Amino acid sequence: MTSPLAVALVQEASGLDPAENRRRAADLVDGAGVTADLVVLPEVFARDFGKAGSDVAPFAEPLDGPFVTTLVEAAGRAGATVVAGMFETSEDPERPYNTLVVVDGDGLRASYRKIHLYDSFGYRESDRLSAGATTPVTVEVGGFRLGLATCYDLRFPELSRSLVVDHGADALVVPAAWVAGEGKAEHWRTLTSARAIENTAYVLAVGQPAPRYTGFTRLVDPLGGLVAEAGGDGAEVVVGELRRDLLDEARRTNPSLANRRL
Repeated sequence: MTSPLAVALVQEASGLDPAENRRRAADLVDGAGVTADLVVLPEVFARDFGKAGSDVAPFAEPLDGPFVTTLVEAAGRAGATVVAGMFETSEDPERPYNTLVVVDGDGLRASYRKIHLYDSFGYRESDRLSAGATTPVTVEVGGFRLGLATCYDLRFPELSRSLVVDHGADALVVPAAWVAGEGKAEHWRTLTSARAIENTAYVLAVGQPAPRYTGFTRLVDPLGGLVAEAGGDGAEVVVGELRRDLLDEARRTNPSLANRRL
């Protein structure tokens, strides 16, 4: 039987200084990785978005740049796999990708470029970023297949369904910088639970905290049970584990994936 996968979901605010963010990322992985097999940091942790509409292209890096290099070194020290967000250089020098990277001590394991750009609630992410190809990305860690999604992707259930049904994901990993606002925390909490319930999959939803963002980093089990949750404010680490027996039991109890007709 697959051993449980210990996870640490790190709710932490990213700043505007990439060098300082790299230092903090390394420290956070060093700390959380002591007991976790998987450490997840929020969206764009390498460098925050800055003021709404500001240019982020100067802060984009290649996948072998200093942010990924720092994460690989930290993952190696911790003996963990790490997921974190960054701006990645693209074919359009003015519009980089919003990318998640998955690394361990041996290097880059996977990368996912955000498909659904945040052109909503008065924002226009597509004005300064390029969308990734519409190809779902998964990666296996400790016997569990993880499906990758970023922030606004959570509002598109077809991506989560494809990750689970077509690509075999056991868990959905959703780093975010979920912008605060009226009703936004309720949206975040409802949608993270819904994606878990409808797909009988774990959801690892990791956000940056208030005041700019929503916080409420949370681990939801495949029947929608809340394993653990952070508050909206401040830095916090949510810990828990993914269990194969619970996942299998959830899919036996609620075989909705097998019962689909459309």
